[in-house]
Amino acid sequence: MDKFRKKRQDYWLSLAVFALVAFGLIMIYSVSKYYSLQVTDQATDKYYLQKQLISAGIGLVVWVIFQSIDYRFWQKNSAAMLVAVVILLLVPILFGGEGKRWINLFGFQFQPAELAKLAFLFYLSGWFASKGEDLKAIKKMFGPFLIVMAAVAMLLLGQKDLGTLSVFVVIGASVFMAAGSSIYHLGAAGGMAVFLLWLAVKLEPYRMERVLTFLNPENNALGSGYHIRNALIAVGSGGLWGLGFGQSRQKYLYLPEAHTDSIFAIISEELGLVRASLIVLLFVIIALRGYKIASEAPDIFSRLLAVGITSWIIVQAFVNIAAMLSMVPLTGVPLPFVSYGGSSLIILLAAVGVLTNVAKNRKA
Repeated sequence: MDKFRKKRQDYWLSLAVFALVAFGLIMIYSVSKYYSLQVTDQATDKYYLQKQLISAGIGLVVWVIFQSIDYRFWQKNSAAMLVAVVILLLVPILFGGEGKRWINLFGFQFQPAELAKLAFLFYLSGWFASKGEDLKAIKKMFGPFLIVMAAVAMLLLGQKDLGTLSVFVVIGASVFMAAGSSIYHLGAAGGMAVFLLWLAVKLEPYRMERVLTFLNPENNALGSGYHIRNALIAVGSGGLWGLGFGQSRQKYLYLPEAHTDSIFAIISEELGLVRASLIVLLFVIIALRGYKIASEAPDIFSRLLAVGITSWIIVQAFVNIAAMLSMVPLTGVPLPFVSYGGSSLIILLAAVGVLTNVAKNRKA
């Protein structure tokens, strides 16, 4: 009898992801209607909905494709992924526009760093898996691991993208922890993260303004505090049950990035914190199923992949929601599957495809 047997799709995980994507499309339409008419030259209030629908369609196809690719394929090619990461992070710096995060691809804007997240996860999982269960060998990799993380951090700082850097740090830390790191290594890595934060603030002083604004949102309410102040107004106005679907006031160009990074604040305003908490419940389901898949993974590589993908989704969701509630400083991290953004949605659905492929190969 085979050591492993094929299992069907993890339906709870798939349903939770699909529900978030569908809900995101509904809310993007509600949030972006006025913005579509006022900011774009399109004579339709469905401009952003239509673009996100295209991205969702592509993402679902990519999900199916990645789900059908045996996860071992990525392990065989994991070494090449580091080259892919470097290229993907260099391209916007060398050829990107003013923001140095985006490139135009066949008429569409694409953020290479999103794809680099997945390639980086493939590389790290394959790198640590190559050492097997030898914890001594894994611990000896701590120095090279820090060097790789520092190199990636420098490339992301070149893009002026601290939010994406935080996601890379989460991916790296979660994979290293799952591989068998010690408390000493975690402490040392935390120290490096603090240094990188200090360096990021030194390179771009506006980031210090964000930290000071986080500590005192009322300070400079029309300047650096404008964004978080209006986000808190949106959340507070919604109360427990909300103003009603489509009844947000802050989406009328008061709250910046309302349909992207700040969409949770508008959701809370229209639907209230009680119903908005259902989004949190869906992410809890993804966390439980993702880590369950990791615990039943057939080998080290697939276990690290499952842990990394799940941690990536959950921590990114936490950072986004916490920022809208003024629990952490604003970072510009989108809400997974819900915020407007084609690059993020497509790559996240590709990552879910990898995760569901691991689920189909779980231990019997």
